[in-house]
Amino acid sequence: MNLAAQLEWISRLVAHDTTSSKSNLVLIDDVEAYLKQHGARTERVYNADRAKANLYAVIGPEVEGGVILSGHTDVVPVAGQDWATDPFRVVEKDGRLYGRGTSDMKSFAAVGLSLVPEMVEAGLKRPVIFALSYDEEIGLLGAPHMIAEIRDRLPAPAAVIVGEPTLMKVIDGHKGIASFRTTVTGYTTHSSQTDRGVSAVEAAARLIVRLSEMREARARAADRDSPFKPPYSTMTVNVARGGTQLNIMAGECVFEWDCRVIPGESAKAILAEFNDHALAVEAEMRRKAPPCRIETVQISNAPPLAPSTDNPAADLAKSLTGLNSTDVVSYAAEAGQFQEAGFSTVICGPGSIDQAHQPNEWIAVDQVAEATTFIRKLIARLAA
Repeated sequence: MNLAAQLEWISRLVAHDTTSSKSNLVLIDDVEAYLKQHGARTERVYNADRAKANLYAVIGPEVEGGVILSGHTDVVPVAGQDWATDPFRVVEKDGRLYGRGTSDMKSFAAVGLSLVPEMVEAGLKRPVIFALSYDEEIGLLGAPHMIAEIRDRLPAPAAVIVGEPTLMKVIDGHKGIASFRTTVTGYTTHSSQTDRGVSAVEAAARLIVRLSEMREARARAADRDSPFKPPYSTMTVNVARGGTQLNIMAGECVFEWDCRVIPGESAKAILAEFNDHALAVEAEMRRKAPPCRIETVQISNAPPLAPSTDNPAADLAKSLTGLNSTDVVSYAAEAGQFQEAGFSTVICGPGSIDQAHQPNEWIAVDQVAEATTFIRKLIARLAA
């Protein structure tokens, strides 16, 4: 199979540094201009300061029964990682394409974009709809605004295929994710005056341990027949900052935590359980120093993708891949947001999640070929 067009588009997208802390508009400009050249109707959905944008575009007639190809344009940082090559220049070696975003998840969009001329030539009877989002990597923040517009402004599609890296396996379930920031305000004194002061770091440590206990309780009660790995909701704290000096009782400690929620359990319930403990800790702190406080704010919340026996998107993906079964994953994706908005949704894309976020991220050329065959079969289906 000649993959020149696909490899060119992967290189083209990777060359745009769309690390989440930066704007993605150069990539959006590039893709939108190309799509318009091929007669697509395009729409942008900006963030609040218009520094970033989602892009959705319709190839073919605006009728019901189309298929959305969904992917995020942002990538995680490369800072602090030991890369052997320039992360924003694709290097091919030993059947692999190295570069940031090759696996997670620019290759899926690149394959779709490379086949736009074939979509146009095929005379689609039902449309292909590209849906490219921003800020997926920092809490799945961008897609909901675009999803709402697609729901309200376009004829109902039959399916959404989110191209996260699954090695082209068909995934019909994923965990949800919610993230939180907890700020603990203590009372500062000299560290010799522990009878007067309240260390925010020590109080935060108690709360962090509580989150670990909540996770372990769920592990003990887990349904071992659950397809998820691990088969329970998890809570982790991976960022914490507090204190100013060794001999000063810490006046503040801030930690950020997330929970990966299985379908059937809610992040709201997990937060309520955590807050019950936080209120008890705060009461102890305030008995010694009334100004003490514990406050938790939600940073992000994305729903899980719930497996269903009635999922036309999964049926479509299975027919295109030739697979007879589906699976679930523990990472979160925008698929749950599409499902929550009423779309039949599945995850299926090239590359391995094992390479995502890693230094020297890569995708196998064979996976690019498999994704190309997959989308070509989809084009034929929509043109029939």
